[in-house]
Order: sequence, then structure tokens, then C-alpha cells
Amino acid sequence: MTTTEDYRSRIGSLIRDARQHAGLTQSELATELATSQSAVHRMEQGQQNMTLDTLAKIGRVLDSGFVGIGTSGPTHLRVEGGRTLSGAIDVKTSKNAGVALLCASLLNRGTTVLRRVARIEEVNRLLEVLTSIGVRTRWLNEDNDLEIMVPEQLDLEAIDADAARRTRSIIMFMGPLMHRAEQFQLPYAGGCDLGTRTVEPHMTALRPFGLQVVATEGHYQATLDPGTSPAKPIVLTERGDTVTENALLAAARRETETVIRNASPNYMVQDLCFFLEKLGVRIDGIGTTTLRVRGVAEISTDVDYAPSEDPIEAMSLIAAAIVTSSEITVRRVPIEFMEIELAVLEDMGFWYDRSEEYLAANGRTRLVDITTHPSELTAPIDKIHPMPFPGLNIDNLPFFAVIAATAQGRTQLHDWVYENRAIYLTDLTKLGGRVQLMDPHRVLIEGPTRWSGAELVCPPALRPAVVILLAMLAAKGTSVLRNVYVINRGYEDLAERLNALGAKITTFRDI
Repeated sequence: MTTTEDYRSRIGSLIRDARQHAGLTQSELATELATSQSAVHRMEQGQQNMTLDTLAKIGRVLDSGFVGIGTSGPTHLRVEGGRTLSGAIDVKTSKNAGVALLCASLLNRGTTVLRRVARIEEVNRLLEVLTSIGVRTRWLNEDNDLEIMVPEQLDLEAIDADAARRTRSIIMFMGPLMHRAEQFQLPYAGGCDLGTRTVEPHMTALRPFGLQVVATEGHYQATLDPGTSPAKPIVLTERGDTVTENALLAAARRETETVIRNASPNYMVQDLCFFLEKLGVRIDGIGTTTLRVRGVAEISTDVDYAPSEDPIEAMSLIAAAIVTSSEITVRRVPIEFMEIELAVLEDMGFWYDRSEEYLAANGRTRLVDITTHPSELTAPIDKIHPMPFPGLNIDNLPFFAVIAATAQGRTQLHDWVYENRAIYLTDLTKLGGRVQLMDPHRVLIEGPTRWSGAELVCPPALRPAVVILLAMLAAKGTSVLRNVYVINRGYEDLAERLNALGAKITTFRDI
């Protein structure tokens, strides 16, 4: 029989693990909670009485859903590993395109309908923010078609700050809101814990449009000089996806031509461009690093758009097949954004079949079906590292950690973009992997691996969290992955969809 002391100890362990994953010391957490280090120590030992308010505050500080007033606690996954997968699965529409299009809907005073939107936590948070400022949204059917109606006046002072802080996508409100207000505040962007990702590239992209942003306590304070337009091409200091999208959103309602150089041509940027074209914006150079944009002063049109499929989810599903030595068919793979990944896998010995190409519902993105076959992999000669599109996708790099762990030999991964995402990949050692951290950006992985079940707290970064789940699919015995909110931020019903292929994953809560 579980005693009160057992529950206290379990809660304390959850707090300790969440703090460690957040990279905080007990002293730093104490400062955030306005308490003492000794109090935090007692909390983690299960020896401190805590109110629900205190638990909720801890959850907010650590960006962890392990407790919450009005909820039944965090969601965990129990995985019975070592099972072979089979069957076929469709790739869902792109998370990153979906959130960009939600932000872009603020440009339009007509009715926007987005087709097959991923019903994920990141989308839910943005919908909460949109609703809080007066935007009407509703799901139309079981196909996840979403209707968005933006009012004449937005109530920006009523913005849901808690929801905004739980998503990095809120930063992309700057581009469209500068067309609606000369002054506004946005809460600091949150989301995955990937290190200090500066927002300065966004500021560099938006200053030529007259937007000045000052960081105040907890907010970005934005002020617009409405008479300012770019006098020369905007050269992005970082070829970032969201930076490019913000520049596009800023240019979309400027009638003069805006030239954006060093633009990202990645999948979500292309989807945004296709959507803006349907709103009447002229864009030349889609798919290249130079975009020429001629916007329209007012946009009030009823628009219907279907974002394309998600190459990161496609990579996740292919990785699941590889690590479980399974034959599955992954349908609706956006091949243009997967070619480098598949070429690297081919060099490692991956065997697969590929269908003829066909078009996505947007009429532009090329798709294929890929059938995987069990393969004996060997480590690549060179390190695996990401590059801006058309290179290997930054978000697909973590999946090569679990894939490399199944291969014969030593593989080096170099995640040069994020300061600490590579660190989370060392959690694979708790499942039997041999992962050596060389520095905050590089890991050395030796395979093949004899995976074994274990209980882990979910890393606070989306892709490493899914990597751990995939390793658990391959591990003999039962594993537990605690607090999977971060996975639900980016994947819709992932456990249930893997179960349809033969996995055995159970969702449960404990407090």
C-alpha cells in the first residue's frame, strides 16, 4: 500500500528531476520561488509542506506540467519495448507551418480556414492567445479544419500572458501586430529549453520597418514609427526560419517592394509564402535565399489553405522503424525536405522503397511514400551536422542519435545551433546507450546498443524527448517516460498512432 510518505517522496523526486533538466541549482530555483535553498532541499526530499499555489508556481518556473491547479497532474507514458512495428501511417501536417499560419491569420480581416491543422499543445497555446485578444476560432470537423476570424480591433491588453510564455511562436506576433497597433507588449517567448536563443535577429529584421523593441521586465515593449519602410534590402544576420517569417509578415502589408536576403527557404517558410500569395501578396524567389515581396495595404479576403506535411514527424517515424528493425510504410513524406537525411541514411546502409512523387493538398509541395526495411547500419565516416535548408534539418539531427546507437561503430553528432540540446541526448545512456558528451554541442555515440528499459523524466526539449521515446520502443522490458507535455507540444496523438503500428504505449497519470 502506498503511504503518504511515498507520495511526498515521489513529488520531491519530480521536482528535483524537473529542476535538473531546467539546468537550475537549488539556490537558483529558490531565488525564482522567493524562498530559501534549504526549503527547496526539503521540497526535493519530500519533507516540505506545500500549497497548491506553491506547486503551481514551481511548475511555471520550471516550465513543467507535473503539477497544476484544476488538473489531475502530468501525463506519463509506459512503454513495453522490444516490439516490431508494421503497417502504414500518414504524416501529419507541419507543426511549424501551422503556427506560422496562425500568426499570419492576424493580417487578414476576412475569414481564414486552415485545413488539417495539427491539434497539438503549441497550437492550443496560440489559440488561447488569439482568443484572449478577441480573435474568434473554431474547429470545424474531425479533420482538424480550423476557422479563424479576426475582429476590426484587437484587445492587446487582454493577452493571455501565461499561454504566450509557453510558446516560442509568440515572437512571430511582432510582424503582423505592427500593422494593427503603433504600440504593444508581448510576453517573453518560452517553449523548449534549448539555451539562450537570442531574439536580436528578429529585431534586426524588423527595425527597417520602423519597429523598435525594448525588453522590460517580463515583456517586449514594441513601438512603431508608421512612416518607415526599408530603404535597402534587408539582410538577415541569421538564416532563421522564424526570423524570415517575421520579416515576411512585416512586409506583407507594405505596398513598396521589400527584398529579404539570406532568407530561409525551409518548409514552413515556403508554406507561409504560399499562404500569403493567396492573400494577394506577390512573392518572388520562394524556395531561395532572396525573397522579393510586394505587399498589399489592406487584406480582407476569405481564404482556404492546407499546410503541407511535416518532415520532422516523417523523420521521427522513419527513425522509429529503424531502431525497432521494422518494415512500415510512412505515407505523405515531403521529400524535398528529407533528401539529405535519406542520403545520409543510405550511406549508413539503410534500405527502403520510395513511391512516385505526388502533390500535397497545397498543390505545391512534393510528397512520396517510403517503405522501410530492417537494415544493418554502420557509422558514417564523417560527423553528422545540420545546415540551413537544403542541408540536413536542424530539428532532424537528434534522431540520428538513436539511429547511430543502432549502427556498428562510432558516430559524432555536432549540434552547433543550440547551446545545450546535445546534452539531453546523454539521457540515452540511462537506457543502455553509449553516448559521450564532448562539449555542449557535440556527442560521440558508439553502437550497436543493447537497449534496456528504465524510468526517465522527459527532457524539456521536444526532439530529444521523442528520441528517448524511440529508444524505449527498442528497449527490452518496460520503460516509463514522465511528464510528456513537451512531446504533446509538437506531436498529435503520437503514442496512439505508434500503437496502431504495433507498439504498446500506455498513457497514465499519478498525481
